[in-house]
Amino acid sequence: MFVAAFCLTFLLAALPASAQEPTPNRLTPEEEAAGWKLLFDGTLDGWKGYRRDDVPGGWTVEGDALAFTPGVEAGNLMTVDQYADFELVFEWRVLEAGNSGVFYRATEAERAPYWTGPEYQILDNDRHADGANPETSAGSNYALHAPAEDVTRPVGEWNRARIVVNGAHVEHWLNEVKLLEYELWSDEWREIVADTKFADWPGYGMARAGHIGLQDHGDPVWYRNIRIRVH
Repeated sequence: MFVAAFCLTFLLAALPASAQEPTPNRLTPEEEAAGWKLLFDGTLDGWKGYRRDDVPGGWTVEGDALAFTPGVEAGNLMTVDQYADFELVFEWRVLEAGNSGVFYRATEAERAPYWTGPEYQILDNDRHADGANPETSAGSNYALHAPAEDVTRPVGEWNRARIVVNGAHVEHWLNEVKLLEYELWSDEWREIVADTKFADWPGYGMARAGHIGLQDHGDPVWYRNIRIRVH
């Protein structure tokens, strides 16, 4: 057993860098040439609290991840910059019954980011009550559009998510599977929103540009390799 493990370690070390696990929160020259930019480079630069200039104390850098720890200082985390059309890729993991979310095109015009920005749901489907409803399960457009299937990895493992926003068109991906797509501002969109709590907030999903936000839902959550490519 020891000899086999030693040989595997030796072989991995001998591989070229491109064949090994990529360094977290770094872009390759090819990614930079393709227009990708890091939103998380291992620091909290470029982030702030919702409707504030500093970062809530619950959000810290933990190893190679951007982490939220409940019980310190609550608050949603937002990008300083705003984005209109983009492709956002990130990795996330939660503990048992964990809940969080990623907002996009969220403005600071209202009391909370979910009053304006649609949400990509982050969730432990098996142990959180929201997992029983497809429209609030992991990868959903929260409370509006259900994912085509559950492709989440076991709790504690990293999941790879992608959000594509191009004009009115939005796509949610998880672990290389397209979960859903929808059209903002369409008749179908307005009808769906009218049947939810979001009907009380006229600005919901209407902004052409806004911040990307990470939700404090009171549970531990980790994000890493957060990168964006503007269209």
